[in-house]
Amino acid sequence: MHASHRIIVIGTSAGGVEALKELAGALPADFPAAILVVLHLLRDSPSMLPHLLSRAGPLPAAHPIDGESIRAGRIYVAPPDLHMVVRQGQVYLRRGPRENNSRPAIDPLFRSAAIAYGPAAVGVILTGNLYDGTAGLLSIKAHGGIAIVQDPEDAAFRSMPESAIRAVEVDHCLPLAEIPARLVSIAGREVATNPKITARDPDVVEVTIAEGVPDSLELLKEVAQPSPYTCPECHGALWTITDERMLRFRCRVGHAYTADSLLDLQDQDIENALWSAVRALEERAALAKRMVDRTYVLNLGDVRQRFRTRQEESEHHAGLLRKLLLRGVEKDSQE
Repeated sequence: MHASHRIIVIGTSAGGVEALKELAGALPADFPAAILVVLHLLRDSPSMLPHLLSRAGPLPAAHPIDGESIRAGRIYVAPPDLHMVVRQGQVYLRRGPRENNSRPAIDPLFRSAAIAYGPAAVGVILTGNLYDGTAGLLSIKAHGGIAIVQDPEDAAFRSMPESAIRAVEVDHCLPLAEIPARLVSIAGREVATNPKITARDPDVVEVTIAEGVPDSLELLKEVAQPSPYTCPECHGALWTITDERMLRFRCRVGHAYTADSLLDLQDQDIENALWSAVRALEERAALAKRMVDRTYVLNLGDVRQRFRTRQEESEHHAGLLRKLLLRGVEKDSQE
């Protein structure tokens, strides 16, 4: 692989297995570019995706070895629980901090491709939930690359494509069936590229943090400002990334979030806290009821009403919280 050759990076999550199989099945055996894929995976789940993609089409697919040379006509799939990043001509695996609560995450791959390949990078966002990949696609566009997004109307899950379209001036928004032919057309055209990257480029800093450098605070100070928010994962202070294109956050450990993903995780934290409150109130009510029962056994009528009041208050408050939470669940299912 030389800088004049294209590199295709693809990100997807929910519905992505079938979408990737369809795409791989429509590519020719002489496809002149390398393809690198991130599909959101559970940490402990074995990934059969390379096997499925190799069977779906003529291109061989595999989990790469750390430091492996990138070759045209191959599909490289990020393994579970590892970020996949590229440098010029090589692919690396890193167990860095999660981004948008995901590892592997799409953004580190896309940013690294933007840095290493500039205008030769092609970013593709397919079906998926939430917002991973949007910031990385912005980086590809900022460095002169091409942005392709699956038409949300055609996607099994539309929020990832919609997020990308809202934030990025995409070059092509296509149904999945039309993306392979477009990739063939683009990959066949060489592009002269000489990426002008400095060590202080925000994308370079963020890729370095994603690779898991120890205590990234000094790096973070180069590209971010303190914020009043805390990280949902490690509860450290979040910093606002200085990026006019998109509101994003990182903590000193390196966990990264778009504003949308941070809101979603805060919602989860709030719901968990409310369910914990329901449990505590119901336990309090059960204990108070037991104390009421004991007042009859021990003939303690003078304190009975105090325990009964605590029981009734706890049952009332627990019931209100439970109704509130269940109403939210019903609303989410309707949406």
